[in-house]
Amino acid sequence: MKHNYLTPIVLAVAALLAACGSTPKATSLLDQTRAEYRMAQASPAVATYAPMEMKLATDAMTQANASAAERDSDAEIDRLAYLARQKIALTQEVTKRKVAEAEVANAGKQRDQLVLDQRTNEANAAQIRANTANQAAVIAQNDAANAKQQTLLAQDEAAAAQARNAQLEAQLSDLAAKKTERGLVITLGDVLFGTDLSQLTSAGMASAQKLATVLQNNPMRNVLIEGFADSTGASDYNQALSLRRATAVQTALTQFGIAPGRIAMQGYGEAFPVAANDTAPNRQLNRRVEIVLSDDSGQIRAR
Repeated sequence: MKHNYLTPIVLAVAALLAACGSTPKATSLLDQTRAEYRMAQASPAVATYAPMEMKLATDAMTQANASAAERDSDAEIDRLAYLARQKIALTQEVTKRKVAEAEVANAGKQRDQLVLDQRTNEANAAQIRANTANQAAVIAQNDAANAKQQTLLAQDEAAAAQARNAQLEAQLSDLAAKKTERGLVITLGDVLFGTDLSQLTSAGMASAQKLATVLQNNPMRNVLIEGFADSTGASDYNQALSLRRATAVQTALTQFGIAPGRIAMQGYGEAFPVAANDTAPNRQLNRRVEIVLSDDSGQIRAR
Protein backbone atom coordinates (compact mmCIF):
# COMPACT_ATOMS: atom_id res chain seq x y z
CA MET A 1 0.00 0.00 0.00
CA LYS A 2 1.36 3.45 -0.90
CA HIS A 3 1.10 6.34 1.51
CA ASN A 4 1.56 9.98 0.58
CA TYR A 5 3.44 11.71 3.41
CA LEU A 6 4.63 14.67 1.40
CA THR A 7 1.62 16.99 1.05
CA PRO A 8 1.42 18.23 4.71
CA ILE A 9 5.21 18.58 4.90
CA VAL A 10 5.36 20.54 1.67
CA LEU A 11 2.57 22.82 2.92
CA ALA A 12 4.51 23.39 6.14
CA VAL A 13 7.62 24.37 4.18
CA ALA A 14 5.60 26.74 2.01
CA ALA A 15 3.94 28.32 5.06
CA LEU A 16 7.31 28.86 6.74
CA LEU A 17 8.73 30.55 3.67
CA ALA A 18 5.62 32.73 3.24
CA ALA A 19 5.73 33.83 6.88
CA CYS A 20 9.16 35.38 6.58
CA GLY A 21 8.79 39.14 6.57
CA SER A 22 12.22 39.93 5.25
CA THR A 23 14.08 38.74 2.20
CA PRO A 24 15.90 35.49 3.05
CA LYS A 25 19.61 35.17 2.45
CA ALA A 26 20.82 32.77 -0.17
CA THR A 27 24.05 30.94 -0.89
CA SER A 28 25.08 28.93 -3.91
CA LEU A 29 25.05 25.72 -1.84
CA LEU A 30 21.54 26.46 -0.56
CA ASP A 31 20.27 27.20 -4.08
CA GLN A 32 21.78 23.95 -5.38
CA THR A 33 20.27 22.00 -2.48
CA ARG A 34 16.84 23.52 -3.15
CA ALA A 35 17.06 22.44 -6.79
CA GLU A 36 17.96 18.88 -5.79
CA TYR A 37 15.14 18.88 -3.25
CA ARG A 38 12.59 19.94 -5.88
CA MET A 39 13.78 17.17 -8.16
CA ALA A 40 13.37 14.56 -5.41
CA GLN A 41 10.01 16.02 -4.44
CA ALA A 42 8.74 15.76 -8.01
CA SER A 43 9.75 12.10 -8.34
CA PRO A 44 6.82 9.65 -7.99
CA ALA A 45 9.30 6.93 -7.13
CA VAL A 46 10.49 8.88 -4.09
CA ALA A 47 6.93 9.19 -2.78
CA THR A 48 6.46 5.47 -3.27
CA TYR A 49 9.72 3.99 -2.06
CA ALA A 50 11.32 6.52 0.30
CA PRO A 51 8.63 8.62 2.05
CA MET A 52 10.30 8.49 5.49
CA GLU A 53 13.70 9.42 4.09
CA MET A 54 12.05 12.27 2.17
CA LYS A 55 10.42 13.48 5.38
CA LEU A 56 13.84 13.64 7.03
CA ALA A 57 15.16 15.50 3.97
CA THR A 58 12.20 17.90 4.17
CA ASP A 59 12.83 18.56 7.86
CA ALA A 60 16.46 19.32 7.11
CA MET A 61 15.47 21.54 4.17
CA THR A 62 13.04 23.39 6.44
CA GLN A 63 15.85 24.12 8.90
CA ALA A 64 18.11 25.42 6.14
CA ASN A 65 15.34 27.66 4.73
CA ALA A 66 14.52 28.93 8.24
CA SER A 67 18.19 29.80 8.78
CA ALA A 68 18.16 31.73 5.49
CA ALA A 69 14.93 33.49 6.47
CA GLU A 70 16.48 34.48 9.83
CA ARG A 71 19.48 35.81 7.85
CA ASP A 72 21.97 33.73 9.80
CA SER A 73 25.63 33.67 8.78
CA ASP A 74 26.57 32.13 5.43
CA ALA A 75 28.54 29.44 7.28
CA GLU A 76 25.51 28.38 9.34
CA ILE A 77 23.21 28.39 6.27
CA ASP A 78 25.73 26.30 4.29
CA ARG A 79 26.10 23.85 7.19
CA LEU A 80 22.35 23.22 7.30
CA ALA A 81 22.11 23.12 3.50
CA TYR A 82 24.90 20.54 3.41
CA LEU A 83 23.06 18.35 5.93
CA ALA A 84 19.85 18.64 3.91
CA ARG A 85 21.72 17.75 0.74
CA GLN A 86 23.05 14.59 2.35
CA LYS A 87 19.56 13.54 3.39
CA ILE A 88 18.27 14.25 -0.13
CA ALA A 89 21.08 12.13 -1.53
CA LEU A 90 20.22 9.39 0.92
CA THR A 91 16.57 9.59 -0.15
CA GLN A 92 17.56 9.28 -3.77
CA GLU A 93 19.83 6.35 -3.01
CA VAL A 94 17.15 4.54 -1.01
CA THR A 95 14.69 5.15 -3.82
CA LYS A 96 17.08 3.75 -6.39
CA ARG A 97 17.73 0.69 -4.27
CA LYS A 98 14.07 -0.05 -3.65
CA VAL A 99 13.15 0.51 -7.30
CA ALA A 100 15.88 -1.94 -8.23
CA GLU A 101 14.59 -4.43 -5.70
CA ALA A 102 11.07 -4.10 -7.08
CA GLU A 103 12.31 -4.67 -10.60
CA VAL A 104 14.23 -7.76 -9.48
CA ALA A 105 11.10 -9.09 -7.75
CA ASN A 106 9.07 -8.55 -10.95
CA ALA A 107 11.58 -9.97 -13.36
CA GLY A 108 14.55 -12.21 -12.74
CA LYS A 109 16.26 -10.83 -15.83
CA GLN A 110 16.83 -7.53 -14.02
CA ARG A 111 18.94 -9.09 -11.28
CA ASP A 112 22.16 -8.20 -13.04
CA GLN A 113 21.03 -4.60 -13.15
CA LEU A 114 20.27 -4.72 -9.42
CA VAL A 115 23.84 -5.80 -8.71
CA LEU A 116 25.10 -2.93 -10.80
CA ASP A 117 22.81 -0.50 -8.98
CA GLN A 118 23.96 -1.79 -5.64
CA ARG A 119 27.57 -1.25 -6.58
CA THR A 120 26.69 2.22 -7.79
CA ASN A 121 24.98 2.94 -4.48
CA GLU A 122 28.03 1.75 -2.60
CA ALA A 123 30.25 3.92 -4.73
CA ASN A 124 27.97 6.92 -4.16
CA ALA A 125 27.90 6.28 -0.43
CA ALA A 126 31.67 6.06 -0.42
CA GLN A 127 31.84 9.30 -2.37
CA ILE A 128 29.52 10.97 0.12
CA ARG A 129 31.70 9.78 2.99
CA ALA A 130 34.78 11.02 1.16
CA ASN A 131 33.14 14.38 0.50
CA THR A 132 32.12 14.66 4.14
CA ALA A 133 35.63 13.85 5.29
CA ASN A 134 37.10 16.37 2.85
CA GLN A 135 34.76 19.09 3.99
CA ALA A 136 35.56 18.34 7.63
CA ALA A 137 39.25 18.60 6.81
CA VAL A 138 38.73 21.93 5.06
CA ILE A 139 36.73 23.27 8.01
CA ALA A 140 39.44 22.16 10.43
CA GLN A 141 42.12 23.83 8.30
CA ASN A 142 40.09 27.04 8.15
CA ASP A 143 39.55 27.00 11.90
CA ALA A 144 43.27 26.51 12.49
CA ALA A 145 44.12 29.33 10.08
CA ASN A 146 41.60 31.66 11.75
CA ALA A 147 42.94 30.80 15.20
CA LYS A 148 46.49 31.50 14.04
CA GLN A 149 45.44 34.79 12.51
CA GLN A 150 43.67 35.84 15.71
CA THR A 151 46.77 34.97 17.70
CA LEU A 152 48.96 37.03 15.39
CA LEU A 153 46.55 39.95 15.56
CA ALA A 154 46.52 39.78 19.35
CA GLN A 155 50.32 39.69 19.42
CA ASP A 156 50.53 42.64 17.04
CA GLU A 157 48.04 44.61 19.12
CA ALA A 158 49.94 43.84 22.33
CA ALA A 159 53.22 44.91 20.73
CA ALA A 160 51.61 48.09 19.40
CA ALA A 161 50.17 48.88 22.83
CA GLN A 162 53.57 48.35 24.44
CA ALA A 163 55.16 50.64 21.87
CA ARG A 164 52.52 53.32 22.47
CA ASN A 165 52.99 53.11 26.22
CA ALA A 166 56.77 53.32 25.90
CA GLN A 167 56.44 56.34 23.62
CA LEU A 168 54.03 57.98 26.05
CA GLU A 169 56.35 57.39 28.99
CA ALA A 170 59.19 58.95 27.03
CA GLN A 171 57.05 62.00 26.25
CA LEU A 172 56.16 62.34 29.95
CA SER A 173 59.72 61.97 31.22
CA ASP A 174 60.09 65.74 31.76
CA LEU A 175 56.95 65.73 33.91
CA ALA A 176 58.19 62.92 36.18
CA ALA A 177 55.12 60.78 35.56
CA LYS A 178 54.81 57.70 37.77
CA LYS A 179 53.20 54.35 37.04
CA THR A 180 50.38 53.50 39.45
CA GLU A 181 47.51 51.02 39.59
CA ARG A 182 45.33 53.74 38.05
CA GLY A 183 47.78 54.44 35.22
CA LEU A 184 50.39 57.17 34.69
CA VAL A 185 50.11 60.00 37.24
CA ILE A 186 51.73 63.46 37.03
CA THR A 187 52.00 65.47 40.25
CA LEU A 188 52.08 69.29 40.18
CA GLY A 189 53.41 70.35 43.55
CA ASP A 190 52.54 73.39 45.63
CA VAL A 191 55.52 75.31 44.23
CA LEU A 192 53.80 75.50 40.82
CA PHE A 193 51.00 77.65 42.30
CA GLY A 194 51.12 81.04 43.97
CA THR A 195 51.21 80.85 47.74
CA ASP A 196 47.70 80.04 49.02
CA LEU A 197 46.47 80.80 45.48
CA SER A 198 44.98 78.75 42.66
CA GLN A 199 46.79 80.46 39.77
CA LEU A 200 49.60 78.55 38.10
CA THR A 201 53.06 80.10 38.18
CA SER A 202 55.08 80.43 34.97
CA ALA A 203 56.73 77.10 35.78
CA GLY A 204 53.30 75.57 36.32
CA MET A 205 52.10 76.90 32.97
CA ALA A 206 55.18 75.39 31.31
CA SER A 207 54.30 72.00 32.83
CA ALA A 208 50.71 72.37 31.63
CA GLN A 209 51.94 73.16 28.12
CA LYS A 210 54.14 70.03 28.09
CA LEU A 211 51.16 67.95 29.18
CA ALA A 212 48.98 69.54 26.49
CA THR A 213 51.57 68.57 23.88
CA VAL A 214 51.48 64.98 25.12
CA LEU A 215 47.66 64.90 24.92
CA GLN A 216 47.74 66.34 21.39
CA ASN A 217 50.11 63.54 20.38
CA ASN A 218 47.83 60.94 22.02
CA PRO A 219 44.27 61.91 21.02
CA MET A 220 42.74 58.74 22.55
CA ARG A 221 43.94 59.66 26.04
CA ASN A 222 41.90 61.69 28.54
CA VAL A 223 42.91 63.14 31.92
CA LEU A 224 41.42 63.41 35.40
CA ILE A 225 42.71 66.41 37.39
CA GLU A 226 42.52 65.90 41.15
CA GLY A 227 43.22 68.74 43.60
CA PHE A 228 44.40 68.21 47.20
CA ALA A 229 45.19 70.43 50.20
CA ASP A 230 46.82 70.08 53.61
CA SER A 231 44.89 70.08 56.87
CA THR A 232 45.74 73.66 57.81
CA GLY A 233 42.67 75.88 57.96
CA ALA A 234 38.98 75.11 57.57
CA SER A 235 38.09 71.99 55.64
CA ASP A 236 35.55 73.87 53.49
CA TYR A 237 38.20 76.37 52.47
CA ASN A 238 40.70 73.61 51.70
CA GLN A 239 38.08 71.77 49.62
CA ALA A 240 37.35 74.88 47.57
CA LEU A 241 41.06 75.68 47.16
CA SER A 242 41.82 72.14 45.90
CA LEU A 243 39.02 72.41 43.34
CA ARG A 244 40.16 75.87 42.22
CA ARG A 245 43.67 74.57 41.65
CA ALA A 246 42.35 71.64 39.61
CA THR A 247 40.27 74.14 37.63
CA ALA A 248 43.38 76.25 37.00
CA VAL A 249 45.11 73.26 35.40
CA GLN A 250 42.02 72.52 33.32
CA THR A 251 41.87 76.12 32.13
CA ALA A 252 45.54 76.04 31.17
CA LEU A 253 45.09 72.82 29.18
CA THR A 254 42.12 74.24 27.27
CA GLN A 255 44.12 77.37 26.52
CA PHE A 256 46.75 75.12 24.97
CA GLY A 257 44.18 73.47 22.68
CA ILE A 258 42.85 70.47 24.63
CA ALA A 259 39.09 69.94 24.28
CA PRO A 260 37.21 70.35 27.61
CA GLY A 261 35.47 67.02 27.00
CA ARG A 262 38.79 65.22 27.48
CA ILE A 263 39.34 66.74 30.94
CA ALA A 264 37.58 65.74 34.18
CA MET A 265 38.12 67.40 37.57
CA GLN A 266 37.76 66.53 41.23
CA GLY A 267 38.66 68.44 44.40
CA TYR A 268 39.42 66.30 47.46
CA GLY A 269 40.53 68.94 49.96
CA GLU A 270 42.34 67.33 52.89
CA ALA A 271 41.51 63.74 51.80
CA PHE A 272 44.13 61.27 50.56
CA PRO A 273 47.27 62.90 52.04
CA VAL A 274 50.61 61.55 50.86
CA ALA A 275 52.38 62.57 54.06
CA ALA A 276 51.51 63.39 57.66
CA ASN A 277 50.42 67.01 58.15
CA ASP A 278 52.83 67.42 61.09
CA THR A 279 55.60 69.47 59.45
CA ALA A 280 55.78 72.26 56.91
CA PRO A 281 57.57 70.09 54.29
CA ASN A 282 54.97 67.35 54.71
CA ARG A 283 52.08 69.80 54.42
CA GLN A 284 53.65 71.15 51.25
CA LEU A 285 53.65 67.61 49.78
CA ASN A 286 49.92 67.36 50.48
CA ARG A 287 49.21 70.66 48.69
CA ARG A 288 49.27 69.24 45.18
CA VAL A 289 47.40 68.53 41.96
CA GLU A 290 47.57 65.00 40.50
CA ILE A 291 46.80 64.41 36.83
CA VAL A 292 45.81 60.84 35.94
CA LEU A 293 46.12 59.77 32.30
CA SER A 294 43.54 57.36 30.90
CA ASP A 295 44.24 54.17 28.99
CA ASP A 296 43.95 53.96 25.18
CA SER A 297 40.17 53.63 25.43
CA GLY A 298 39.85 56.88 27.39
CA GLN A 299 38.94 55.12 30.65
CA ILE A 300 40.36 56.11 34.05
CA ARG A 301 40.21 53.78 37.04
CA ALA A 302 38.30 55.26 39.98
CA ARG A 303 40.22 56.17 43.13
